[in-house]
Order: sequence, then C-alpha cells, then structure tokens
Amino acid sequence: MRRVNVGAALVALVGAVAMTACGSPKVRTGVTPDVQMSEALALFHRGKFEDALTGFRRIVFELQPGDPALAEARYYSAECQFQEGLLVEAAHAFRDVADQSPESPFAPLALLRAGDANLRTWRDPELDPTPGQTALAIYQELVGRYPGTEAASRAQIRVQELNNEFAAKAYQNGLFYLKNRKAYDSGIIYFKDVIANYPDSKYVAPALLRLAETYAIIGYGDELKEVCGTLRRFHPAEAASARSCPPDSTTSAAH
Repeated sequence: MRRVNVGAALVALVGAVAMTACGSPKVRTGVTPDVQMSEALALFHRGKFEDALTGFRRIVFELQPGDPALAEARYYSAECQFQEGLLVEAAHAFRDVADQSPESPFAPLALLRAGDANLRTWRDPELDPTPGQTALAIYQELVGRYPGTEAASRAQIRVQELNNEFAAKAYQNGLFYLKNRKAYDSGIIYFKDVIANYPDSKYVAPALLRLAETYAIIGYGDELKEVCGTLRRFHPAEAASARSCPPDSTTSAAH
C-alpha cells in the first residue's frame, strides 16, 4: 500500500487556501481572454464594478507581458476602483497604466482619470492644496505628452478651472492682508503669486490693480509706475479705472 506524505499534503492544501483567501484570480480553462474581456466589460457597463474588477484582474493575471490588452484590462480595473470610491488606489492604478503602456490609446485617458481621482480626494482646499496641485500637474503632463487627443482637450479645461481656483485663493489671501491686517508686504507676495503663476486666470488684472493700490499706499513710486504700465499695456480697460495709477506720461506728452 502506497504511503501518503501527510505533511506535504497539508502544506499544499494550506497554500491553496491562502492563495484563494488573498484573492488571486482563478484561471478559467477553455475561456479566452477576449471572451473574459467581453464579460468583464458587460459587468462594468451594468454597474457591477466589484465583479467586473475581479474579471479584469483575472485577465491581467492570465495575459503575457507586452500584450496590448493588458493596458485595457488595467485601465478598467482602475476605473472600477474609481467607481467604488477607492480613489487613492485608483489614482495609482491609472498612473501605472500611463507609465507602463505609454503608447497605448488608453494612456492619455488613464492620465486624465489619474488627475480626476486626485481631484476627488481634495476635500479641504483651504487647509491642504496638495491633491489639487497633484491633479493640476497630471493634467498639464497629459496636455504636454498627448497633445491633440480628446483627453488632452478635456485636461486643458480642467487646468483652466484649477488655475482660476488657485488664483482666486491667492487673490483672496492678498486682499485679507491688504484690507484687514495692513500687512502690505504679505499682500504683495500673494498678488505677485497670482500674476506669476496663474497668468491665464481671470484674477491677473484685479491682482495688478491691488498691487498698484498697495504701492501707492506705501510710496513705492518705481514699482507703481511699472505695474501701471503693465496694466495699460495688457489690460487697458481696467487701467482706465485704476485710481492709484498716475497719468500716463506718454499720453500726456502726445497731447
């Protein structure tokens, strides 16, 4: 009678149970990755994200490195995590898609969604701007790496929105120091931040006006002339109402 090595059998059994408990995908024999992809996508579009995530992970487990379908499976895995509210995990997963498969058509969209995931975690802009800054950097990277794509066009809109939001915050901080604290140097720093870092935002002209006002109050004549010259050159409509600016010497000389 053949003797069974009970110890070895137990080790094998425990190993199998551990693999199952850790959520390792089960290989479905006789079912091609194409069929599995169709099934997982059907689950995804029906809103069954947890089941779809299992399917996409199984595909990733079974495909060979370099298979073009890997990027798609990884992208939808990340999308499932996003839809399930696992935003930090989704942000990393989307980032991995773009980094590991930069030539894939899913790479631009993955970068867009990585930015979106970071933006969704931005719960307290007043205290911690980091998630918003990270999202902004990702959107800008997308525009630079994949110009002309639909994802890049959508990212550009988000860049403008975020720039306006950051500019608004800096501008409000400058007003606070100017109006409430009379801390002119601090106000100048914030107004210059708006002008230097968010040049396409709608707060540039107001920041220049407040700079002119501040320089007039503290008697910085040379700086006042420079700011007023910038206003007249790039924002003539606002310059016309800038009470802090002295008359334009060029116009006066012409008359």
